[in-house]
Amino acid sequence: MVTLLLVSNNRNFISSVSEYSEKAEIFRANSGNEALDMIANKTINLVISDESLGDMTGLEFAEKLISLNPMVDCAVVSSLSSKDYHEASEGLGLMMQLPVQPEKRHLEQLLLQVNKIIQMTSSSSRLS
Repeated sequence: MVTLLLVSNNRNFISSVSEYSEKAEIFRANSGNEALDMIANKTINLVISDESLGDMTGLEFAEKLISLNPMVDCAVVSSLSSKDYHEASEGLGLMMQLPVQPEKRHLEQLLLQVNKIIQMTSSSSRLS
């Protein structure tokens, strides 16, 4: 099972993403700093960050996340165009840009990718 951390100070965002993510153990953080503290103390497979977190933007959060734990997969909600998002997020290792109002298909695609990564890494660790 995927361990998912939703980072947003917007209750509507958290509840809408939560309802589509029944195949994950879900934790919630209301700010970027709260999320970073949780990541330092829990095993998290995937972080979904809202565009604005109150104390920082989603992209600023992703930059701090990479410094804390570069192995945690992350997707960020963004209203930027695809080109502008690519430029702004280059080097952050983000899995995908999510639309401002993610739909079930976006989250299913994201969880599918994370599950594949988890399976690949657990298979390779068993071979070692």
